Formats: sequence, C-alpha cells, structure tokens
Amino acid sequence: MSTGRVNPKFKLEDQGITGLGTVSYNLMEPALIEAALKRDEGTLGNGGAFLVTTGKFTGRSPKDKHVVKTASVADTIWWENNAEMSPEGFDALYKDMLEHMKGRDYFVQDLVGGADPANAINVRMITELAWHSLFIRHLLRRPERTELEGFLADFTVINCPSFKADPAKHDCRSETVIAMNFDKKLILIGSTEYAGENKKAVFSLLNYLLPEKGIMPMHCSANHAKGNPVDAAIFFGLSGTGKTTLSADPDRTLIGDDEHGWSDNGTFNFEGGCYAKTISLSATAEPEIYATTHKFGTVIENMVFDEETKELDFEDSSLTQNMRCAYPLHYISNASETATGGHPKNIILLTCDAYGVLPPIARLTPAQAMYHFLSGFTSKTPGTERGVVEPEPTFSTCFGAPFMPRRPEVYGNLLREKIAKHGATCWLVNTGWTGGAFGTGQRMPIKATRGLLTAALEGSLNDATFRKDENFGFDVPVTVEGVDAALLDPRSTWADATAYDAQAQKLVTMFSENFEQYLPFIDEDVKAAAIS
Repeated sequence: MSTGRVNPKFKLEDQGITGLGTVSYNLMEPALIEAALKRDEGTLGNGGAFLVTTGKFTGRSPKDKHVVKTASVADTIWWENNAEMSPEGFDALYKDMLEHMKGRDYFVQDLVGGADPANAINVRMITELAWHSLFIRHLLRRPERTELEGFLADFTVINCPSFKADPAKHDCRSETVIAMNFDKKLILIGSTEYAGENKKAVFSLLNYLLPEKGIMPMHCSANHAKGNPVDAAIFFGLSGTGKTTLSADPDRTLIGDDEHGWSDNGTFNFEGGCYAKTISLSATAEPEIYATTHKFGTVIENMVFDEETKELDFEDSSLTQNMRCAYPLHYISNASETATGGHPKNIILLTCDAYGVLPPIARLTPAQAMYHFLSGFTSKTPGTERGVVEPEPTFSTCFGAPFMPRRPEVYGNLLREKIAKHGATCWLVNTGWTGGAFGTGQRMPIKATRGLLTAALEGSLNDATFRKDENFGFDVPVTVEGVDAALLDPRSTWADATAYDAQAQKLVTMFSENFEQYLPFIDEDVKAAAIS
C-alpha cells in the first residue's frame, strides 16, 4: 500500500523492495509531523518545531562506516580511512535488511544533492522513522512537486534503525552499520537513530563522484557579498569550529552551511537546509539560527526542554553537547535563492585549537594553504562523535576525513589548482582557545572572530601590518581595528610565556609527524611550507 499526494511512477517494488506495510511517498512537512506524532517519535514544540531524542547515538559512528570493495573502486578508495566490506557481506546485509523491513511502514523522499543541475544527483531516501524523512527533506534539495512523478534515483539510501547487523555474517564491525556500495548504487544504514548519518552518507557519495568531473567537493560553509554573488567566500572546518555560525553573517548572503562543490561555474550548495549546533545558542549572538528553533517543522535533536512549556534549555548538555537543529535554508532571511555563488575570493580554514597556540587569524600562501588543508588540524568537540567528552586535538585531512572516500591528495590537488586558477586569498582562523589551553584559557571571543573575518572579506586586512609567526611561518596581522591587539599575539595572552613556548613546540611536532604521510605525494613548494 502506498500513500502521498505524489506517487512516483517508479515505486519501491520496481527496485525489488516488496512486502512492506504502508509506504508514504514524498509527504510534506505537516503530514510528516502528523505521522511522527501518531507514531510517538517525538514531541511538538513551540512554533511547531519537532523535538526528538536519538537514544544512545547522539553523534556519528565513523568506525561503523564501510565501503564495499568491488573491482570498480578497489584502486580509487582510500582504504586506510574507509573500512572494507566484501560484496558477499553487503549482499547478505541487504537481503537480511529487506527481510526485516517486511510488514513495516516506511517513508520515501525523492530528493536532490546539489544546487547545480549539471552536477546534481537524484537520491531516494527510504526511512523507517517519519522524523528522519522530515530531517532529510530539510537537508537535501526538494524538487518541484511536478518533477516527482517521473523521478528516477541515481542512488538509494535505506535507513532502518531497528535493524541490527551481524558482524560475522555481514562483514562489518558491530551491529551498527553504514555500508556504501557504489556498484549497486545503494547505501544501507542500520541500528542508529542519529539523523546526521543520512546527510553525511550523501556527502560521502558526492565526495567520491565529483572529483572525476574536476569538481572539488568541500566540507565547508559558504556565503557571498550582498548583491554580488561573484564575491564569494568558503569556510572549511569540522563540526564545532564555527562553519554554520560564521557563514550566517547578516551582512552577507548565505549559500549554505556545510557541504559545497566548486566547479568551473563557481560554488554551489549540495544541500537545501542547515544542521546547526544549539549548545549555548543565543538570540543576541546568533539571532537568525536561534529563531529557527521556534519555527514550524524545524527538527530539534537531543535538547532538554520543559515538559509543560516546551521551552528549550540551550545550556543543558546532559543528553549531549552535540544537540542540534535542522531547518530548511529559506528559514535564514539572507539565504541565497539559488544556493550558488562565484569562485571564492577568500578561503577560510577554520580550526578549533584546544592547545591555545594558534593566532585568531593568519594569512596563508597557496602552498601553506594546501599544507594546512591536508593537515586539517582542529579539536574534536564533545558529542560530535561517540566517546568524545572533552575537546581532543586531532588531524582530520581536508577538514573532513570521515567523509573522504578518495585519498587526500586528490582533494588537495583539486583545491590547489582552483586557487591558482582563480586567485583566492587563504586564511587560517582559530576559533578555539586563547590565554591558555583548554581548561585554563578561554574560548576565542566570537565578536573578535567576526571582526577579523569582516576585515578579511572586505579587503581591509590586506593593508594591515603583518608579522611572521615564529612557529608556523604564516603571516599574522599586528593590529586590526576593533580587535584587542593582545589576541593577535597568542604568546602574550598566556600568564607564563615559557609554558606557551613549550605548548607551541609540542603542536609543531605534532604537525610535522602527521604530515610525513603526505610527503611522497606532494610538490616541493608544499614540502617547503611544512613545519620542520
């Protein structure tokens, strides 16, 4: 049985998925919320937001992500970073998952990944939970209703949280599984209710497909100057570094907050919505994002709320520090209608330095930009992944290693080629700690970060006086109007300068040791930019 105002020509039966209960195709937000409430999947919040918890999984489970090793991808997957699954294991997984699904109700959304029609892919998302269907309807791009009848999926994702994998039978690590099969154009997700797995599965897919077309897939947010899409900027960074917050600048037009491509035509968003962290979210500091938490259909994930008034507690992280809200892009008033922009004039590499060593902003040469892009230094923040309870320094190549199916040099070389061709200026921005390491210092003031970014994007920072950083070799401004000069010299913010020097040397050593893995694959100028 199928329901939904738009029943597509190609149904699940045409894909060999049979014996299900009621299948609801392409339900819109009101119907999905109604279904989720009837199924007791969550609670209706203020303004019509939908409040959910995700059980033991409040973040991604990257160690449970697998790529099926077939002949077509065996030589192009970065296997050191992507766990293998045998074709036989995947076939058994798929068969058992379909058997498990029989008689149960499912929700189907036919969606698009990519705002550039020439480089977009059609994705059919099959979910066991109605609110997952609502979530992914926000996060991917929604075709016009008239386009749905003849929709034909390039890839299909099946998300079945009630299904538990068998590691021995399915060639996986645990009962939780995310399995990608490029030959069969299938992604299977089981035994996790964390909705972020849905969007990151599609992101990983695009990260594999687009480089073959000369397109740079990027874990970044993006915006452009108001009324001037040509003046675009991109912000690389892992979760917790400020991608969403810093790109949602009221004085610029938002292209997107997390996943983009850079083609010969410019920048384009992969997604149709945003997935923002809500811990300590403030109506004063981030009014646009805060407002979405009280709008109809916004998914509020793992937030504590008052049972009677439904008021959200933005400071209570007892469920997770990775509490989030998911909403469509048009909920941000200055969002781009096309979700596209020109070639980036500025490239921002965001890092959250828990060591308290890096300056709040530094200008990079192209070779230094590739060095820091491949290094991908930041600190994992609590809740983003399972088991992370306090910030941990880490190197995540390309600022998104968990989502990179190909080797890092593929993405690094693409970025370098595009920087050279289009003349972008590159900046390293630290949103982490100042005045000491985590536990002693303080988080970098967001007002200072915004002031420095504004100066960089508007071009006034180009006229500043710079000093050469003794530890990392990049250029650091000495003074910037409206920003405390002491912040620009991290050493001066520490009570003990000798302790800063020791901490800086420790970080320099970590950079050097991490980068040794890339030395056989990079050019001499990038090697020269490496810290020694």
